[in-house]
Amino acid sequence: MVTTPGPTAAADPVDAVVVGAGLSGLYQLHRLRRLGLSVLVLEAGDDIGGTWYWNRYPGARCDIESLSYSYSFSPELDQEWEWSERYASQPEILRYIHHVADRFGLRGNVALRTRVTRAVYDQDRHLWQLSTDTGRTVTARFVILATGCVSVPKDPGIPGAGSFTGAIHHTARWPREHVSFTGKRVAVIGTGCSGVQAVPVIADEAASLTVFQRTPAYVMPAHNRPLGAAETARFKARYPEFRRAQRLSRGGTVFEPPTGSALEADETERTAAYEAAWDAGFLNGMLRTYTDILTDEKANETVAEFVRAKIRSIVTDPATAELLSPRTYPFATKRPCLGTGYYAAYNRPHVTLVDLRTTPIESITPRGIRTPAGEHVLDMIVFATGFDALTGSQLAIDIVGKDGVTLRDRWAEGPRSYLGLVSAGFPNLFSVLGPLSPSVLTNIAVSLEQQVEWITDCIAHLRRNGVTEIDATPDAEAGWGEHVAEVAARTLYPAVDSWYTGANVPGKPRVFLAYAGGLDRYRQECDAVARNGYTGFALSSLA
Repeated sequence: MVTTPGPTAAADPVDAVVVGAGLSGLYQLHRLRRLGLSVLVLEAGDDIGGTWYWNRYPGARCDIESLSYSYSFSPELDQEWEWSERYASQPEILRYIHHVADRFGLRGNVALRTRVTRAVYDQDRHLWQLSTDTGRTVTARFVILATGCVSVPKDPGIPGAGSFTGAIHHTARWPREHVSFTGKRVAVIGTGCSGVQAVPVIADEAASLTVFQRTPAYVMPAHNRPLGAAETARFKARYPEFRRAQRLSRGGTVFEPPTGSALEADETERTAAYEAAWDAGFLNGMLRTYTDILTDEKANETVAEFVRAKIRSIVTDPATAELLSPRTYPFATKRPCLGTGYYAAYNRPHVTLVDLRTTPIESITPRGIRTPAGEHVLDMIVFATGFDALTGSQLAIDIVGKDGVTLRDRWAEGPRSYLGLVSAGFPNLFSVLGPLSPSVLTNIAVSLEQQVEWITDCIAHLRRNGVTEIDATPDAEAGWGEHVAEVAARTLYPAVDSWYTGANVPGKPRVFLAYAGGLDRYRQECDAVARNGYTGFALSSLA
């Protein structure tokens, strides 16, 4: 279903522009409209949905449980929507987003097929002017970037792609029409979360499947299943209590936090804890076992070896099992994956694993993919090569702040932002799930609501007090950046080449991009800033 574009009058001023019509953008629209603001959402896609519109590759589904990965702002919505599976698939999540848009009447404020290309701040009027690829310009006092933390696909950068005579698809830009693999020789390049979900589904249909792996992933079993009516009813009965607990939690999920060290537990106890976590089927189940998994290399290795033993028990060929076993980085320092049948797929005779560390891709040819070992003749290539995460979607827009300084120049050595919300010199420009916020280290359905609500309350405060400009101070911004780095340094995250640190994109500054202190602590920090009159921000009004 394609939604109807929103208002079309060029250059009409509005109070606020929201960039992006995914989960964050739609909730931001809902909250700002309740303030009585005129709001326009600009969306590049043909439809609403954000991540869940673009990522429709085979096997795409959420890796947070459906009953938890959903809006919490409406108790009525909680009760009326029925999830069919423990981990909902992409089509079901997109149906949910459409239902929310219809229930709260959000579509009329969304302009589809409209990509923001430039945003320039007018210091004299305290207004932003936005330009789009349709030629339309819009002015607004406030701009909220709800552009997604993993929404800009990473260019694979493989020479010769244009010469391939077969079909090429990227998991993050999958065609809307059905793609058939029947009878085809298919390659998947990349074994991150998208590749892990796609491989078993493609293997079910393709004549042959060759998976090109650079770095193996730690893949937890999803144990996905249908949700029964009785189970759902019991959960809905305690939804109010659960939602409150979510908001107070460290990561937006509710569980009993660990209290002991992996190194202090004896091997029998530790193995039993890991077995229980493996059988529970949670993305971060292993991190819920002991306190030191992400802070102590030796403790982490006990989990890593447990997972490697599981791989060896599933994959029948020892050489393939070893190639699939991560050994170059600690468990969970790259995003772990939740999968169904991923490791078992390599037991099929028509599925082959190619190790890019020993046989790298030289080029894509008209017939397929060439490595030092020879040419793989193919009918279809699937890129599952990830994203320019967290900063990519913001830097894709030419954003010009005070004194003509661009955000690209300001972030040349890494993102700078106070609370992950506002970058100094770019007033009235807010980000949701942007860099230096908890975002990708949490259940983002909970994180986005916290940030949207904070931004909405901030704008309401400014309007009540006749304030037309809010900007982060350089000192507060620098202090937050130091705090984010300091918290990350207490973990194993920063030392690893991953998209968390920007290492997957050539030339991207090496910075740990998320706040690892927990959503609960982050919420407290943000609330204290607001409660104390927006400390760390400079507020001003037009003369």
